[in-house]
Amino acid sequence: MSNIVKITVPDLGDFRDVPIVEMPVSVGDVIAAGDTIVVVESDKATLDVPAEIAGRIAALHVGMGDKVSEGSLLAEIEAEDAQDLSLIHI
Repeated sequence: MSNIVKITVPDLGDFRDVPIVEMPVSVGDVIAAGDTIVVVESDKATLDVPAEIAGRIAALHVGMGDKVSEGSLLAEIEAEDAQDLSLIHI
């Protein structure tokens, strides 16, 4: 049984519609918890958005240059270990 976890943009403070400037993962990549899914850029800084769990990238819902805000769906990860799911706050 697969356990798909949706990864969304965390709270970005006062920033909305920030562009994605880097995507270091692709569909099918196996990642560790804490690995960067995307990098977004505000007018003041860049922010790495990490995966909260280890697993395989099952789907990406954004691309380079797309603009995202808090709560935007970035990716779906097939969890490597069902126990990892207890750590996710959705």
